[in-house]
Amino acid sequence: MSKMQTSPLAQPLTLPCGARLKNRIAKSAMSDSLGDGAGNPTDDQVRLYERWARGGLALSIIGEVQGTPHFAEKPGNLILNDQSDSARLKRLAEAGATESAQLWLQLGHAGAMADAPISIPKGPSALNLPGLTCGALSMEEVHALPAEFAHTASLAKELGFGGVQIHAAHGFLLSQFLSPLFNKRQDAYGGSLQNRMRLLLEVISEMRSVVGPEFPIGIKLNATDQLEGGFTEDEALEVIAAVDQMAIDLIDISGGTYFPGAASASDRAGSGPYFLEFAGRARERTKIPLMVTGGFKTRAQAENAIAEGKADLIGLARALVVDPELPSFWLSGQRGEPQFPRFNDPPEGGVTAWYTMQITQNAKGDAALSPDDLEGVIEAYESRDKTRRSIWNSKHS
Repeated sequence: MSKMQTSPLAQPLTLPCGARLKNRIAKSAMSDSLGDGAGNPTDDQVRLYERWARGGLALSIIGEVQGTPHFAEKPGNLILNDQSDSARLKRLAEAGATESAQLWLQLGHAGAMADAPISIPKGPSALNLPGLTCGALSMEEVHALPAEFAHTASLAKELGFGGVQIHAAHGFLLSQFLSPLFNKRQDAYGGSLQNRMRLLLEVISEMRSVVGPEFPIGIKLNATDQLEGGFTEDEALEVIAAVDQMAIDLIDISGGTYFPGAASASDRAGSGPYFLEFAGRARERTKIPLMVTGGFKTRAQAENAIAEGKADLIGLARALVVDPELPSFWLSGQRGEPQFPRFNDPPEGGVTAWYTMQITQNAKGDAALSPDDLEGVIEAYESRDKTRRSIWNSKHS
């Protein structure tokens, strides 16, 4: 038998809704910053997701797709609502489904961490912290959120995307509701963990009722937000147990937060996957397939995670930025591992900026960026965001 036939990564995965993933390798959601500044897909984005599909992935997830323009994470986010350019979005959906791959949209709401130049940040509670100031969502605004998420999911289904992922990780809105550090509400959505997870469960329930039983819905959850006084692993396990009682098709386990000054999971040091131990604990609480994201740097690590039953799907992000065709090589056993750049004392956010701009290089088919010119890359990244913020505000203000 060939390596492709025998590798655990080559085995298909059938989700609870009946959808089938052709293998066990997925591109985790990243904020690719390839929107045009008005919330529309670009030709670069279409080319990129077709390239990733041809590179052997079973599933790609586009990060931080917004249902409204009011709480965006970045001005390069896509917007999916009744005013969206459906022709462009259908073209993107078709490109991402090349060679029987699936393309899902991660449905986001940045909440307290919405990009202030194009938003009015609001979270579960008003905060005035160094680097983070936001207002509080009213009860009326909270009650409107499940229907808003569900409507966005219904549009994704209508336009031909393979599924959606609810973003409840990394410090964005639904993650903020789960965390006692962000959520100081004294109503039915704050206080106890049962109350703090209420909004998330309402979003899941409403979304499933709208899209029906056969459309894939995933969820991204933190194992922990890695902040003192924040969302803990034990709380995450309780949330997973509650989600297990609902019609969810895939739980993507990650961790960390983009709270100013905090470490994100992608910036963690180490030579191996970050959340496999937690995934083993989660496996005891749920029958839903588990995707584990973060820290997979070798084929052996990915194969072992599947073979040992610790994960059902391997989530890759930065590895696919430095090597977009990596899945096809891992599946065929043709060559070695991704080569990651090394940075000398990068500033906060600098590494993320480099990877974001390298995504654009991949989309255009251009040469890889040098890690030695990080200052120039950061300047280009910030300049592009400045231009797109102007476009965003002129269209949506």
